[in-house]
Amino acid sequence: MELKVLIGDDEEGMRMVLRKAVEKIEGFKLIGEAEDGEAVLSKVEELHPEVIFLDVEMPKLSGIECAKKIIDINPKIIIIFATAYEMYMSDAFQLYAFDYIVKPFKLDRIYQTLNRIKTLNEHKNEENMYKIIRHEKGLEKILVRSKEGISFIDMKDIVIIQREDRNTVIYSIDNSYITSEGLSELEERLDKTQFFRSHKSYIINLSMIHKIYPYGRWTYIVKLKNTDKDALLTHDRYEVLKEIFNF
Repeated sequence: MELKVLIGDDEEGMRMVLRKAVEKIEGFKLIGEAEDGEAVLSKVEELHPEVIFLDVEMPKLSGIECAKKIIDINPKIIIIFATAYEMYMSDAFQLYAFDYIVKPFKLDRIYQTLNRIKTLNEHKNEENMYKIIRHEKGLEKILVRSKEGISFIDMKDIVIIQREDRNTVIYSIDNSYITSEGLSELEERLDKTQFFRSHKSYIINLSMIHKIYPYGRWTYIVKLKNTDKDALLTHDRYEVLKEIFNF
């Protein structure tokens, strides 16, 4: 299946270069282009891209501001900054960007990034590295408020909590719950020995971890039991996890 690509850049020349690169590599499909940050967000909502090339300095909304909002919509979208400014690189890394390419760039540099994405996508279900973790807890519950009312959820049944479409979604073994509460608010009320903030947009149940494998240069994917959902894990948090479970 082809990965859907969106290009956000206010320069037609740069969009043309990126367009040609995307069309050159099999496994990708260009689904749209945008000239400013607001248009990028609109197309993200409409077209659901899986890969986005973002310029940093765009009208209406900068690439950095745009990326923050994109992560809140879908943190698994692969963001590649393609910009003439090196000064924003640290900001991009804090947003867990997949890559940061400085203009003027050669097509080979774009091909390299696209091929790396394709390889990771093709092998994302392979077992590169894993650790099965066991953890037993009692029947403690957490109270969660939503539009439908108040839910009492057994903490041991929670698999993953993530940001999704600007809401927080709690996925348990047999249900899901949408709340307007932020991850940080929920994190404060969860058992720290059972739940782990793996990424800005994810909290995972340590007892539900099944596999961990590399994804991009700075992140990992965590596969979880009892769900088809998975979580992102930053390099820093991976190091913390290694200390917790001594692997």
